[in-house]
Amino acid sequence: MGDRMYWSILEYGCWVFALAATEKGLCYVGSPNGSFTHVEEWAERTFKEYKIVEDDIRLQPYKKELEEYFGGLRESFTQPLDLHGTAFQREVWEILGQIIYGETYTYSGVAEQLGKPTALRAVASAIGANPVLIATPCHRVVRKNGSLSGYRGGLEMKRHLLEIEKEGVNRSEINDSG
Repeated sequence: MGDRMYWSILEYGCWVFALAATEKGLCYVGSPNGSFTHVEEWAERTFKEYKIVEDDIRLQPYKKELEEYFGGLRESFTQPLDLHGTAFQREVWEILGQIIYGETYTYSGVAEQLGKPTALRAVASAIGANPVLIATPCHRVVRKNGSLSGYRGGLEMKRHLLEIEKEGVNRSEINDSG
């Protein structure tokens, strides 16, 4: 029978995301308004031997967490991830996972965290290869001057995600002081 990858579509507001997971965890969150074709093309490169099967029920826990995040009700994700990439990419993605909700890092800050301060292009490339948008928060990485750049989901989405987090942090501060 072989290994399987399960996929489904998440619709939230005006966005539609294709998601995929293996038995080990979430492995792909597509760009907004992407299609199953994107999942299929990515899976052919990354999970060559896997059979891709549509399964809304298996993807429901991942959808729920993403919907809660979009609604400002979730700051972190608890569902497991199944990330496949080079050792360098996985190191970068691990650092992205440590960026606190509502905060941002710079590309150079990520490179310094790695102990490779001159590896800016390699860091940017690894961030761009992140297969699980949002769950591994590459949207929290900005240019040194604070401007937004390079996001597979598009700059509008990156801006929106950062606004969700800013509002969430502001709500927490109001609740903590009141």
